Amino acid sequence: MARVESGESFDALSLRGVARAAGVVPTAFYRYFDGMDDLGLVLVERSFETLRAMLRQAREQAREPRRVIARSVEILVSYVREHRQQFAFVARIRSTGNGLLRHAIRSEIRLFAAELATDLARFPVLRDWSTEDLQMLSDLLVNTMIATIEELLEVPPGEAGAQVEAAIARRAERQLRLIVLGVPAWRSR
Repeated sequence: MARVESGESFDALSLRGVARAAGVVPTAFYRYFDGMDDLGLVLVERSFETLRAMLRQAREQAREPRRVIARSVEILVSYVREHRQQFAFVARIRSTGNGLLRHAIRSEIRLFAAELATDLARFPVLRDWSTEDLQMLSDLLVNTMIATIEELLEVPPGEAGAQVEAAIARRAERQLRLIVLGVPAWRSR
């Protein structure tokens, strides 16, 4: 897919401009997408789809909470580094983009949290938690990961940013562990 300037808003892009950057005629664009909103929806979905599967697999493979957290942060940092442009796009759309795409991003985040809540229910300490409490916990964890993504996007790419990236990863892991430490003490009203 063609790259656009990092500061350019999605709403400012034209179908002709995207087709030209991709090296195709505008009519070829319509073989794959119904319009620019359709393209945006696909970009949003793809930005989350693989990451969600990788994090789900990490939760399935590592049963001890501390290891799940460490592995999840490793995956997140690596994935955002490798797909920086996609996540920069999502971050811009999430705060200032068109309503349809903002809604799609919120839906993807809710899906992340719902899948996490389902997986959390499998941990013995959480088996008796209500659905509402599991959702609250997963929302806290997902929101921490979103804040981590936003921080990672501020780090300059390359060697100079590697130490900053590592510090962000350590802090994210500590924040997630702090949230999880409160689990045994939580009593729903």
